[in-house]
Amino acid sequence: MAGRVLVVNDEPRSARALQGALTLEGFDVVLATDDAEALEVVEGSAPDAVIVDVGPAAARGAALCRRVREARPRISVLMLGPRDTAVDHSAGLAEGADEYIARPFVLVELLTRLRALLRRKGRAGADVLRFSDVALDATTHEVTRAGRPVELTLTEFSLLELFLFHPREVLPRSLIFTSVWGYDFTGTSNSLNVYIGPLRRKMEAGGEPRLIHTVRGVGYVLREQ
Repeated sequence: MAGRVLVVNDEPRSARALQGALTLEGFDVVLATDDAEALEVVEGSAPDAVIVDVGPAAARGAALCRRVREARPRISVLMLGPRDTAVDHSAGLAEGADEYIARPFVLVELLTRLRALLRRKGRAGADVLRFSDVALDATTHEVTRAGRPVELTLTEFSLLELFLFHPREVLPRSLIFTSVWGYDFTGTSNSLNVYIGPLRRKMEAGGEPRLIHTVRGVGYVLREQ
């Protein structure tokens, strides 16, 4: 089982659709239609993650995020909401949501970010991500390749961290944009190459083999040759 997920949504049709999609991916899904029901589930069975699916007034979900965080600080909280309400997006994060995904979104984006949240919580405080001969320390922002220090910009660091959370998974360009630059990023596909290129050169400066590979027409993948 991939984990126990509580979905909070007062619209039955969309709630059942999301439940079905998550169930097919191996999650044990519980539905709640309001804040009181959601908190009862959180306090009683402590799910691994809570998805708060809110309507046009996304700020209402911020209050639930805060109460979930107060009741169970270690639960991952992901908020789904409108794309054009930056204030509500900020409010949700400020009140304890780990992620905010704006509609419309593709299911793979939701699944990828949900799994990343669960992996982070499952690391039980570990701050170093490793793959092959690469190590990334999320606390000190230090990166090494085969023991060699690698100096990265903030954006390059965020890109590498995303790849390390998803080794051997093909990440679509749209998902990379959303995860690194935010829900309202408007860059083009070519603009991503501007960041991937320098990151590759720095990671391979000591003659090491390539780890970040292009998947034509889709995106990129972190894997050994």
